[in-house]
Amino acid sequence: MEPESLYNLLQLHGEAALPTEEQLPPGAKKKYLPPSSRKDPKFEELQKVLVEWINAALLPEHVVVRSLEEDMFDGLILHHLFQKLAGLRLQVEEIALTAASQRRKLEVVLGAVNRALQVEEPQAKWSVEAIFNKDLVATLHLLVALAKHFQPSVPLPSNVQVEVVTIESTKSGLKSGKFLEQLTTQHSPGEDQPPEDVLDELLKLPPEKVRAVEEAIVSFVNHSLRSLGLAVQSLDSQFADGVILLLLIGQLEGFFLHLKEFFLTPSSPAQMVHNVTLALELLRDAGLLSHPISPEDIVNKDPKSTLRVLYSLFSKHKLKASTDGTPGGTLH
Repeated sequence: MEPESLYNLLQLHGEAALPTEEQLPPGAKKKYLPPSSRKDPKFEELQKVLVEWINAALLPEHVVVRSLEEDMFDGLILHHLFQKLAGLRLQVEEIALTAASQRRKLEVVLGAVNRALQVEEPQAKWSVEAIFNKDLVATLHLLVALAKHFQPSVPLPSNVQVEVVTIESTKSGLKSGKFLEQLTTQHSPGEDQPPEDVLDELLKLPPEKVRAVEEAIVSFVNHSLRSLGLAVQSLDSQFADGVILLLLIGQLEGFFLHLKEFFLTPSSPAQMVHNVTLALELLRDAGLLSHPISPEDIVNKDPKSTLRVLYSLFSKHKLKASTDGTPGGTLH
């Protein structure tokens, strides 16, 4: 690392103050992300994918993450996410209000995470101190490791690197440098690649082929709902309130839905979101959703989101439905 002028090298956000020798103890080193690094498109894409993944995973718990930097440091969301992924219950207080209790909670959660990932603390690219101090790079390392271990189908962008600035306190004063931090690996030929997004590939086809697939899905849906006396013509509008979607999932997956669980005749957007949220939760429980989907997108008649949900059911059940018309699945 070639030393450079501290003030020229470190272009921090306006609210971030440069450290002084008094603030940085002898031998201590701190990392910073300059604005140019934060605005890197692949770096931003990685954060977006991780935020969508966390929000989709914690949707049943009504947890919404907007900033990995601001929302992950106290261990609350990380606690919920790890329990969901690992299927474990951690013996730690649910709500921690003081800084001391938040740090204790984070220690317990990270200890469990490191054991699950089989990572020794000295080798980990994250620490309680780094996460608690909102170190975005450390937080990203942690979330990438969790995604790759528990849900390798999460479409993380490959070969994400970010330039990091370091400030170190030495006997002769503050010294600075910069280096590239590798956040995700580059896929080489022959290496296992993350599964392609079949729907994205489908939508790249000529319009007539896309229409043919949509018509096949409509036929499949109507075949599945025939015993209920229901039929659909539009993939976009008729699934927006979640009612037909829930009935379709119940038929195909064998879920029994009590009328108290959803709104059969929703009269407000909130009731529609409730229905669609329940439908997405059932699909995730059945292992049918590999990409995050917002219930609001379905309610707002987003064609791609609606098609993604229906395609997940279509690709699993089309063969069975075409042979005997019998829905598969188990009671919920």
